[in-house]
Amino acid sequence: MLGQMMTTPLLISSLVEHAERYHAQTAITSVNTGGGVEETTWGQVGRNARKLASALHGLGLSPQARCGTIAWNNRRHLEVYFATSGAGFVCHTINPRLFPEQLVYIINHAEDDVLFIDSTFVPLVAAIRDQLSTLKHIVLMEADIGDAAGHLPEIIPYEVLLARGDDGYDWPVFDELTASSLCYTSGTTGHPKGVLFSHRSTVLHSMALNLKDSAGFSAMDVVLPVVPMFHVNAWGSPYACAMVGSAMVLPGPGLDGASLVALIDRYKVSVALGVPTIWLGLLAAARDCGTRLGSLKRTIVGGSACPPSMMTAFREEYGIETIHAWGMTEMSPVGSVNQPLAKHLSMPAATLHRLRENQGRPPWGVELALVGENGNRLPEDGKTQGDLLVRGHFILEAYFHMSTEETLQDGWFNTGDVATIDADGYLTIMDRSKDIIKSGGEWISSVALENIAIAHPALADAAVIGVAHPKWDERPVLVAVAAPEQEPTETEVLHIFEGKIAHWQIPDRVVFAESLPRNATGKVLKRDLRETYKSLLTS
Repeated sequence: MLGQMMTTPLLISSLVEHAERYHAQTAITSVNTGGGVEETTWGQVGRNARKLASALHGLGLSPQARCGTIAWNNRRHLEVYFATSGAGFVCHTINPRLFPEQLVYIINHAEDDVLFIDSTFVPLVAAIRDQLSTLKHIVLMEADIGDAAGHLPEIIPYEVLLARGDDGYDWPVFDELTASSLCYTSGTTGHPKGVLFSHRSTVLHSMALNLKDSAGFSAMDVVLPVVPMFHVNAWGSPYACAMVGSAMVLPGPGLDGASLVALIDRYKVSVALGVPTIWLGLLAAARDCGTRLGSLKRTIVGGSACPPSMMTAFREEYGIETIHAWGMTEMSPVGSVNQPLAKHLSMPAATLHRLRENQGRPPWGVELALVGENGNRLPEDGKTQGDLLVRGHFILEAYFHMSTEETLQDGWFNTGDVATIDADGYLTIMDRSKDIIKSGGEWISSVALENIAIAHPALADAAVIGVAHPKWDERPVLVAVAAPEQEPTETEVLHIFEGKIAHWQIPDRVVFAESLPRNATGKVLKRDLRETYKSLLTS
């Protein structure tokens, strides 16, 4: 017997349609790439998305045509998100920080028909245009064309394309398993891989993101996604905000601390999302200008481990809750969010603060497991370390143009992380499997050492790597970047580890560098550091 309830497909168009109808006056504030701040509403975003969808059909695109974007977080990018997917095309967000050869590979591999670009990226696209074999249309996401036509003669101004559309356009209805958007991994080894999301997976991920024990956006929030819209769809926040009618502040290209502080204070931002390096800059700017960041209630930090010292600074200096989260492009991306259980609220404050430092519990829709070297399941006791596997409603089954057999392990996706999970489901990422350090048969977490090191007031950045050792196989080495106007010594830096970890885990050496090598999503390229310092302890 089947239930007798209405059934409608879970489509991304339903999200913006809801926001347009029931939150039409809610503000969307956009820092435009060409300069100035534009204030619009969900109502206008919804109307423009429908017009743009109509205009894209007018270009003669086939169903499921890939529509690439190389753009910052702004109003037009938001409209493209909903217009492309809602019309039955695929929104393909592209990271401009990749190398040109990677961009060429990604655009050709995705077979993009259309490319939406901000003015910042006109020279970048012009330099590779003749290598983009499938591209038929380029749209400049600005009010006027400026000098872009001199670089790309075929370019169409966004507003001109929009004017061709019909604001009476009705969103089509189709199978919820239809592909909706495409993101490529940062490609630390080999070619980047494509992750092809469906309408169903995106809507379910939005629901999971909006749970109170997750990001918990609501119609009372003003959300600032500092994480770029080209990085796993800004962690899914545009879709989740449309679902509940949150106001949004889209920061454009200015992601420095001072610019973000000004936006938070001016537009009364209550929730912000970003990677740890962004928040380090924001904290410094807030201290410099003396703001109290009075509207900001919580920051959601992911992308890499959040240093406990940063969480302490937000809490003690500004009364802001820091929510530690973890995920991957392959997971849409949210895999866990650190929110306490009721039983934890009676804990001593210091104990609760330590609990909030791990990566948290999986939301509904995500299942975690640990396995050992032989693939056997390991206990979830908060102590046993193993390879972290995931499966669920919004986790990939196969990479784009690859098979399930090439991607999954007995129906699970191997994240490449080494972790522990406790009885309540709290996840602690110990390290990437390729980065964990094996010294004398014992494991040392580079993440744990980095979290201690970054709290040193004389350091601006730090990374820990394993370096070959003649006796212990590997030993940890700290690569440190001094803070401005600071000249710490190796002895001074190593002293911060005393009493915080076992003595044998303290790095053997500290080496100072001008900066750390990072990939397109901001993650430290430890393989480069290992190559640079591979002989440090053996020569």
